Amino acid sequence: MRIAADGTWFYCGSPIGRPALVKLFASILRKDDHRHVLVTPVERVGIAVDDAPFVAVEMEVGAADGARRLMFRTNVDDIVAVDADHPLRFERAAADGIKPYVRVRGELWALVKRALYYDLVALGEVSLEQGEDWFGVRSGGMFFAIARASEIEGL
Repeated sequence: MRIAADGTWFYCGSPIGRPALVKLFASILRKDDHRHVLVTPVERVGIAVDDAPFVAVEMEVGAADGARRLMFRTNVDDIVAVDADHPLRFERAAADGIKPYVRVRGELWALVKRALYYDLVALGEVSLEQGEDWFGVRSGGMFFAIARASEIEGL
């Protein structure tokens, strides 16, 4: 089995077309030390993952306890509130620029779709963190740095 970078699940080279089956497999997906596995009561089956096992396809901006709260829905309908347990991380990719991810559960992450990344940037602000100005977003009372403010044009 394989999960493509766009979130499509494959079995023996063919896409799995039944969303309910994909959601079932996603519910038993785990990450061991260095690989992704499907875990059943009787076995662990390795699964290839091209990038992240999930894709964040929808974002909602709300508030909780007077602070901004970002919520994401994944391609398998997991709902994730960005906070200390479900942080955002931003990685530099050679051709794609910065790629954002949100932790769904354990060490399973969702790649945030490009359109939602632009929405995150629109919510961004500059904050002094550990003596340096960073551009990032806030959610759940935390600041998630995207890049050094000096690296962002026009600030």
